Amino acid sequence: MKTAAIIGAGFGGLALAMRLQSAGVATTIIEARDKPGGRGYYWEKDGFTFDGGPTVITDPPCLEELWSVSGHKMADDIELMPVFPFYRLNWSDGTNFDYSNDAPGLKAEIEKLNPDDVEGYRKFLEYSKGVFKEGYQKLGSVAFLDFASMIKAAPALMKYQAWRSVYSIVSSYVKDEKLREALSFHTLLVGGNPMSTSAIYALIHTIEKEGGVWFAKGGTNRLVAAMVTHFERLGGTLRLGDPVEEIETRGDKVIGVRTKSGWRMDCDVAASNGDLMHTYRDLLTSNKRGERAAKSLNRKSWSPSLFVLHLGIKGTWPGIPHHMILFGPRYKGLLDDIYKNGVLPKDFSLYLHHPTVTDPSLAPEGCSTFYVLAPVAHMGKAPLDWDGDVADALKERILDELERRLIPDIRSRIMTQFHYTPADFGRDLSAHLGSAFSLEPVLWQSAYMRAHNRDDAIPNLYFVGAGTHPGAGIPGVVGSAKATAALILEDLK
Repeated sequence: MKTAAIIGAGFGGLALAMRLQSAGVATTIIEARDKPGGRGYYWEKDGFTFDGGPTVITDPPCLEELWSVSGHKMADDIELMPVFPFYRLNWSDGTNFDYSNDAPGLKAEIEKLNPDDVEGYRKFLEYSKGVFKEGYQKLGSVAFLDFASMIKAAPALMKYQAWRSVYSIVSSYVKDEKLREALSFHTLLVGGNPMSTSAIYALIHTIEKEGGVWFAKGGTNRLVAAMVTHFERLGGTLRLGDPVEEIETRGDKVIGVRTKSGWRMDCDVAASNGDLMHTYRDLLTSNKRGERAAKSLNRKSWSPSLFVLHLGIKGTWPGIPHHMILFGPRYKGLLDDIYKNGVLPKDFSLYLHHPTVTDPSLAPEGCSTFYVLAPVAHMGKAPLDWDGDVADALKERILDELERRLIPDIRSRIMTQFHYTPADFGRDLSAHLGSAFSLEPVLWQSAYMRAHNRDDAIPNLYFVGAGTHPGAGIPGVVGSAKATAALILEDLK
């Protein structure tokens, strides 16, 4: 029986492990932390359950396939609950925009902003459907291992003007600035700047429109637990709390992995769902390939980080939807500060996750759980002391904004709270520069120009997750797992 070692139990690692184990490869996942999930980690405090992320589940069929390849049903292990509206977008002038796939309702929302943009939105939707077909359905789970594969995809990329940004494409269809923001903010959820991320990412609109937006009952952590349950049901092994310290090689082949505790495993193939830089720089120190790849990665552009405030508060708010975007006074200027200037701005836009409006079980009776996210520059651009006063000051500014716009007495209602910073991403996930989404999803770091699913120099070393094609987000990393699994299974024949 062939053996595989997978480093990291994030969504990508779990999805790859499920596919390999289903195909008869004896697979072991080695995870550094005490719980599986990677960025889908969770905490339990004072009766509240707090998901670390990701909080938006789209394209359920890509998840269901992880069970169906072995003749099982995902619904036996986890219930997905529909979220509606998908998001409520709110601007500081009090304007609300409920974003969903309800065609009449969405048309009415657009008309409130600008009746002349209804036809423009229809044309944008056709564009989004086109890039969804070409960029996601055809290419989303296919490995790009050579430049020829990129050339083959080029005509479709050219047809849809992939060199333009999402914001540029949206702006060519609709004129109202708020609607432009409403149709372009999605790239931020996968680490991309709407002003520079390839227009191909407009496909996210169709993913949501066609498949809906969902939440796992009990939290994203329950989806992680369901994936582990099925992986172990198939005979797979999960090793927790023991970080890999070395990918052992002999010549140009991986021969095994060794952990901090001294445990080691021989394997036919190894795959990393860990941070790309960490894997090459820290785990491949005995092979020259590690140093060379790390130098190359150091020249690349990395996605920003996040500041996340978790709150458990008294009271319930049925009027606050599951997902909200609270736009600040600036859009492009704020994005420039995060992605280019590397400063901590005095303003911000916030993503608010309110899971207890969908699933009250995540908090004690009569209470609510909130997760408030502010994108911030990674630590390479903004080397701030996140363990000092910076985090506390930003937390207070965020609470001020929530008091002003949503819950006037929120401070007096707080029962438990904690925050998560770029420094925490670096410590807990070995994330290079504290980046929350790995490599920035720009055109020159996409497909063939992104980390390859199989290493170019070590043929039995593979990669899966946000740093590989197609990128971050649950559908992205699950798609990368499908591509990587196909390579491994072909190579093991």
